[in-house]
Amino acid sequence: MPVEDINAQAWTVYGQRQLSRSYMPPVPEQLSWTPWEGVGPGAQILGDITGRRVLDIGSGAGHHVVHLSQAHGAHVTGIELSPTQHERAVSTHTDVPGVEFVQADLVDYLAQAEPFDAAYAIGTLAFIDPHRALPALRDGLRPGAPLILSLLHTDLHDRGPSTTVAPREQMILLRDDPPLATQMWVLAPQLWEDLLTEYGFRVEAIDLLRHPDQSARVVQQLIRARRLAARPARLSSRPRSAQPPVPHAAVGVGAILLGEQGILLGRHRRGTIELPGGSVEAGESFEAAAVRELREETGLAARPDDVKLLGMLVDHVGGVVRVTVGASVRTWQGQPATQPDESVGDWAWYPLDQLPDGLFVCSAQILTAWRPGLPIDHSSAHFTPFASRAPHPTPSVNGLA
Repeated sequence: MPVEDINAQAWTVYGQRQLSRSYMPPVPEQLSWTPWEGVGPGAQILGDITGRRVLDIGSGAGHHVVHLSQAHGAHVTGIELSPTQHERAVSTHTDVPGVEFVQADLVDYLAQAEPFDAAYAIGTLAFIDPHRALPALRDGLRPGAPLILSLLHTDLHDRGPSTTVAPREQMILLRDDPPLATQMWVLAPQLWEDLLTEYGFRVEAIDLLRHPDQSARVVQQLIRARRLAARPARLSSRPRSAQPPVPHAAVGVGAILLGEQGILLGRHRRGTIELPGGSVEAGESFEAAAVRELREETGLAARPDDVKLLGMLVDHVGGVVRVTVGASVRTWQGQPATQPDESVGDWAWYPLDQLPDGLFVCSAQILTAWRPGLPIDHSSAHFTPFASRAPHPTPSVNGLA
């Protein structure tokens, strides 16, 4: 059975169970992006939606639709594929002014609807193939319209997001009934950003929202994006000139430190797992950039002579050429630690046979260029090894050979 049909069937069963209980969630006093009250912002991140047309993707019982209409004066359309979920909404809220409930496939509906001024999805867009949903949302939103997405990042079993655009099984849990199996696109924040950029959106922020109980593992990610203006018509190329070209590439380095306990990796505030590294500054060599980034992010000290350049990776993200040089650091001093004001921290050593999910795409590309046999999935990039790639001596920790 196709993935989205599996999900539609699961949500139809879910809706029928809730109808049989006559359960309807109350209309909230504040829009919540997570299942936990008081965590995260409210509807203000949609901007001023008074009198605007807003789309609720996967609107379920319709309580969020009603809240936005009554509390914020928006004209809200709730679209729902499940007929039983749609029945729950219309049976209770159909007479509320300023709301509309539609039972349809999102892509089919947007193909014929007037473009919306804003759209949001609370936990629901992950049930639709992003390669199908995001182009439809781009065409179904006005230029400049916000798109706010609440998505699963880490589940109850501490299983983090994937770095490949593929669905995986996730269960819908009910208090008194057996769980329902679904297929969800649980993707790393960087991957969502890449997809949104590819399909005509600008990502403005990605926040990780954690359960108020510190012992709970589940994490939601909240993505704030905006639909870009339509791309201009393609023009013919102009004659060459003597002026230098405008810079159009992002250049960075990623450093591999292999110690006795494995590879050094840190967690970005957006949730991805990364090697130490970052952008190369003007006039800086790749070796010097690796040493500087290592010191700034981890507190470890190394010298440019301790750095072995492996090669250059080239790919494209959002129309920008991304050039990343992989580097192996053979000797260093100190112990890695989270540094103030840095976006990557929680540094830890990971054995090569126990690498975590959720690797940042560039880090994954560097690691597989360094060790092609590592079982890491990632988007492809062109790798050019540098001239000399003789095996390194066994790396030493804290400068001790």
